[in-house]
Amino acid sequence: MFRNWSLTFLSGLLAVAVLGAGPVVQQPPASQQPPTSQQPTDITTTITSEGGSVPRLAIPDFIAIGTDPDAVAAAKALGQVLWDDLNFEHEFAFIPRDTYASIPRATSFADVPFDRWRELNADGLIIGTVQKTPTGLRIEMRLFNARTRQSAYGRVYDAKNPRGIAHAMSDELHASQRALKGVALTKLTFDSDRDGEKMTGTVEKRETKEVYISDYDGEGQTRVTLGRTLNVFPRWSPNGKSIAYTSYRRGGANIFISNIYEGTLEELTQGKDESWLAAWSPDGTRLCFASSRDGNGNSSLYVVNRDGSGLRRLTNHPSINMSPTWSPSGTQIAFTSDRTGAPQIYIMSLDGLGNPTRLTTGESYADKPTWSPAPYNEIAYTSRAGGNDIKVIDVATREVRQLTFGEGNNESPVFSPNGRHVAFTSTRSGKKQIYTIARTGKDLKQITRAGNNEHPDWSR
Repeated sequence: MFRNWSLTFLSGLLAVAVLGAGPVVQQPPASQQPPTSQQPTDITTTITSEGGSVPRLAIPDFIAIGTDPDAVAAAKALGQVLWDDLNFEHEFAFIPRDTYASIPRATSFADVPFDRWRELNADGLIIGTVQKTPTGLRIEMRLFNARTRQSAYGRVYDAKNPRGIAHAMSDELHASQRALKGVALTKLTFDSDRDGEKMTGTVEKRETKEVYISDYDGEGQTRVTLGRTLNVFPRWSPNGKSIAYTSYRRGGANIFISNIYEGTLEELTQGKDESWLAAWSPDGTRLCFASSRDGNGNSSLYVVNRDGSGLRRLTNHPSINMSPTWSPSGTQIAFTSDRTGAPQIYIMSLDGLGNPTRLTTGESYADKPTWSPAPYNEIAYTSRAGGNDIKVIDVATREVRQLTFGEGNNESPVFSPNGRHVAFTSTRSGKKQIYTIARTGKDLKQITRAGNNEHPDWSR
């Protein structure tokens, strides 16, 4: 039963809370910082295919100007990472990279063998150069129309992190060529026990959990918290600069906000009352969370301003109410409640008027909802029928589709910022790991491998 599960879950977390120092924020290294500004060229046209299908691109390794080893390594990395990033969205078709050896390598933009690339039916060709500078790398990228040999799009970058620039290129190309908001520059956050440290305080033989961030593809995994305690349920702020999460200290759970690029920490809730599972409003000015602060023995939902002021109770029901998620408009909250016996997903107005509407009706158990961004109006959730699987429900039509099918336990889904992908936790490889999957149920990718990792969130 959900009530027993929820009480066991919350009391279990409380049991490992300790009397110790609070979490410490670790500032990510320079490679995790947002990319530096880029300088656009004047020419932008759209590449199309002759047959009306998606454009077919070729992306050879970039050209290293000179023999500097940093430039040579960056040239190879840029081509591969950009190929992977563009392929993630399936907005382009690609000339297989194993056929590139038959094409003479260009040494500059002036000697590109367009006729040979056209023999492989390329519609577009991405050529780039990398040159070492006193401050880092000068990277130039051009997208050519392979039929006309004209540059359709170009950018120049001064950077130190080739992977970050490849991610920026991918998002810019998706925007200019396919009118799509890409996710290559976005980040994931999750909690992990990979460090294997013992908790501080008096409790022995308890493992810690810390908050981590990574690129959307799992690269650059970096620890954010250093609390040596239980830090769980991280959630990105809409501007991608802060993470709200639940941390146990001095005998109870409270919500903290880590301003990760500033290296500062704020305590959103305080005191002995338990507070968990914070979710940001779409504009980043408020958070909704679950708390037992009113003493009814169960959890209710509350809304509070970003600075901790204006606390307001949303639910007033003796059942357990948890796992809030905001609608894209910021006017509704979806959440889990066991008010009808088993856990189900409900939707309520943020003004608290009227009774919540039950969303899931064909489930014996539904939990951990996450609302998709526009243009979709869907909620992904954990469905339990023996094991746990990920399902998605259309809020308007109530149509349900299933994304996972019984391979391991699958839970805690969260949408990418363009709504085309879902990150979630799964035990299909043994331990709990983070995976991503397309909203169509295809393109499963494993993101983490070290330790147990769960409760992902995707930056906006």
